[in-house]
Amino acid sequence: MGIIETILVHEIAGTAFLTLLGCGVVANALLDKTGGNGGGPLMIFFGWGFAVYGGVWVAFDTGAHLNPAVTLGLLLGPATEYADGIPINAATTTAYVVAEMVGGWLGAIVCYLAYKKQYDEAQDSATILGTFSTGPEIPSFGWNLVTEIIGTFVLIFIIIMFGNTPNELGPLAVALLVVSIGASLGGPTGYAINPARDFGPRVAHAMLPIKNKGHSNWRYAWVPIVGPLIGGSLAALAATVY
Repeated sequence: MGIIETILVHEIAGTAFLTLLGCGVVANALLDKTGGNGGGPLMIFFGWGFAVYGGVWVAFDTGAHLNPAVTLGLLLGPATEYADGIPINAATTTAYVVAEMVGGWLGAIVCYLAYKKQYDEAQDSATILGTFSTGPEIPSFGWNLVTEIIGTFVLIFIIIMFGNTPNELGPLAVALLVVSIGASLGGPTGYAINPARDFGPRVAHAMLPIKNKGHSNWRYAWVPIVGPLIGGSLAALAATVY
C-alpha cells in the first residue's frame, strides 16, 4: 500500500476500535438490561482509557493519531513527521482527518449492533444520545468550550512530551492519561477531547433507526469539535517553546 492508503486503513481501524470500545462501555453502564448497568463514571473513564490503548496498537504503523486534535497538534508542533516515513503535508493531513472521522462513525455503528436489543428497549432519548456523543451537564457553550480546550490541551501537550509513538513510553501511558483527564476534567462536558470521537458517533446516531432516540443535539455539536482543535493548537504552540 502507498502512504495515503496505509493512513486510511490503519487510522480508520484504530479509531473504529477506539469508538467501539469507548461507546460500548458507556452503553454498558447506562443502558438497561446490560451486565454493566450502573457501573458508574469510573467504569466509563477506565473503559475509555483502555479503548485508547487498544486503538493505539491497531494503528501503531501510522502513529495512532485517532484524533484530529492530535493530527493538528503534530502539524503545528515541533514534529517533522506524522509517523516514521509519513511526511507532514496537505495530502497526509487530509487522509488522517478523514480516516479518523470515518473510523469514529464506523465504531459507533458496530457498538449499536452489539447493543441492538438494549437500544430497542431504551426509553430515554438523552441516555441513548449519551452512549454515542458527549453533552454538557450545565449547558453554557462558552464555558463548555473552555472545558474542552483545557482537557484537550492537557492531552495533546503530554502526548507530544511522550513523543507520540507507542515505541517509547507506550500506549499504556496514553491510556492512563485519558483516564486521568476523564476523572479530573471530564465532569462538565463528558470530555470529548477528540472531534472524531464525538462527530462520527453523532452522525451514526442521526442515521441509525433507533427507537425513541430523539434529536442528535446538533446545536451543541460544534463545541466538541472546535474546543479540541483550539486546545490541540495551543498545546502544540506551547510544546514548541517548552
